[in-house]
Amino acid sequence: MRSLSPISLPQTENQKQSRASSPPIVPKRASGGFALLDSLHRHGVDYIFGYPGGAILPIYDDLYKVQEATGGMKHILVRHEQGAAHAADGYARATGKVGVCFGTSGPGATNLVTGIATAYMDSIPMVVVTGQVARPSIGTDAFQETDIYGITLPIVKHSYVVRDPKDMARIVAEAFHIASTGRPGPVLIDVPKDVALEEFDYVPVKPGSVKLRGYRPTVKGNPRQINAAIQLITESRRPLLYVGGGAIAAGAHEEIKQLAELFDIPVTTTLMGIGAFDEHHPLALGMLGMHGTAYANFAVSDCDLLICVGARFDDRVTGKLDEFASRAKVIHIDIDPAEVGKNRIPEVPIVGDVRNVLVDLLRRCKETGVKATPNQNQEWLNLVNRWREEYPLIVPQHTDSISPQEVIVEVNSQAPNAFYTTDVGQHQMWAAQFLKNGPRRWISSAGLGTMGFGLPAAMGAKVAFPDEEVICISGDASFQMCLQELGTISQYGINVKTIIINNGWQGMVRQWQQAFYGERYSCSDMEVGMPDVELLGKAYGIKGMVISDRSQLKDAITEMLAHKGPVILNVHVTRDENCYPMVAPGKSNAQMVGLQKQPPKAATEPVYCSNCNAKNAPTHNFCAECGTKL
Repeated sequence: MRSLSPISLPQTENQKQSRASSPPIVPKRASGGFALLDSLHRHGVDYIFGYPGGAILPIYDDLYKVQEATGGMKHILVRHEQGAAHAADGYARATGKVGVCFGTSGPGATNLVTGIATAYMDSIPMVVVTGQVARPSIGTDAFQETDIYGITLPIVKHSYVVRDPKDMARIVAEAFHIASTGRPGPVLIDVPKDVALEEFDYVPVKPGSVKLRGYRPTVKGNPRQINAAIQLITESRRPLLYVGGGAIAAGAHEEIKQLAELFDIPVTTTLMGIGAFDEHHPLALGMLGMHGTAYANFAVSDCDLLICVGARFDDRVTGKLDEFASRAKVIHIDIDPAEVGKNRIPEVPIVGDVRNVLVDLLRRCKETGVKATPNQNQEWLNLVNRWREEYPLIVPQHTDSISPQEVIVEVNSQAPNAFYTTDVGQHQMWAAQFLKNGPRRWISSAGLGTMGFGLPAAMGAKVAFPDEEVICISGDASFQMCLQELGTISQYGINVKTIIINNGWQGMVRQWQQAFYGERYSCSDMEVGMPDVELLGKAYGIKGMVISDRSQLKDAITEMLAHKGPVILNVHVTRDENCYPMVAPGKSNAQMVGLQKQPPKAATEPVYCSNCNAKNAPTHNFCAECGTKL
């Protein structure tokens, strides 16, 4: 789906003349390892996350020399290669830049695979460098030889095996170009040991100068399709914006806001799209899908136009696909043509960079004076607001324990602008429901659903933004997947705060076993074997805290945030709390289980709208005439 040719275009006559008129570049005698590192530096790489080993030692030796001579790039020594890949991924998600990680051959390379697949599924730009046995030994089953090129073919955007050190600079330039353009994704560079050692006349390649035959992502939308989209929007009376991770990658949050406000369109986001639209905005409906808000799922089931922006109609969003937005026409905007029409055939497909397409659409609207007519969507907004009022997200308060939702709400109230990473499971869904932060400040494994992602991803984000608060929301099962990275956090003083939502289960597994497997809790109980977090933290030189009473929650989070170093806060929560609403497999989004309808308010005097002065019943939160919040 995303493979392409690595062959460079031949130089044109103009390029040759331009090169001829420029000062000649004097080749420098250097090793393949130095060429790799110098090329990474030229592409703006500040941090490398990695772990050394036999086949990649020549590159690490050159890294030592480069750092001794220049101070150069910083290397973060992880405790497991999977942590390196997730940290590079977190760095990339937080910054929008290409993340870089290193691993040696054999098990070092295969340990990177889960992290590579995580980045691929979520379209995250990464360059992964692996060591390989020397060229004469390839194919002989040499010590620590694996065909990492072949193993990763389905989970990378592109792959290289460097056969000649003279190709190194070009390959690095191509890898960064491929990883960061079009639909982003990971690119693998496999470097045989003797290639890294071999000296040659090194000539750098300028970043952005490479051209790849057959690789020209469409970044501008077709004007006729944009006009057709505008026509559908103006005809619609129940439109809905469905926004995914492509909007984050394109930096299109401001354009989405303008489009939503221009036509009064409610906005719902996928798990990857969280942050693309301000969750405090009155048009925001939160996340849709399996554990989305009731009002977002009702809206997608009842809309007459679905404007899909940088999303891919995946199964966790759509539920029963043939009933997803079944009453709606569809506009689908995406940079990857393979995604447009893959799961749902749109009436108006637009291939292009999401931001570019929306900029052109908004410009066209301005030029032609197109905008929503007065009260065009008012009945729709009134209906959506009624759903919002009747089926809000509930924060339970139990008499004998802390609910998981309370923890999320409290930390968000004290650190509303933090970067949040999560692991995968119930805590991830509760965080997605209740956290309200901005673009690139929500970092979570979506497509692959990788437990163990949260802690190393938080390391990557914190390394990128050392002055920002970075908080990892984890579960007791997920936390134990990559807890060895506490050693990395301790070594480098990476001030990450980790909150463990500890219910003593693989929580989502338990919930499914309860709902669909006759309450047979096979191999999901994690209550025994969880380490003592205070002692664990002490062993790593990190502050560890444990609480189990609601009266401790606010002060514990305040103490955690005030501490100058990394903290692990283990919060014992209600053991059998389920994550609702929930769309069961094979059901439509409107068929949610676990809905809790808000009881009507006690009757008082009528409420008059401050906007239109309409008389409203005392049980309403929104004006029935104009939709204004009362």
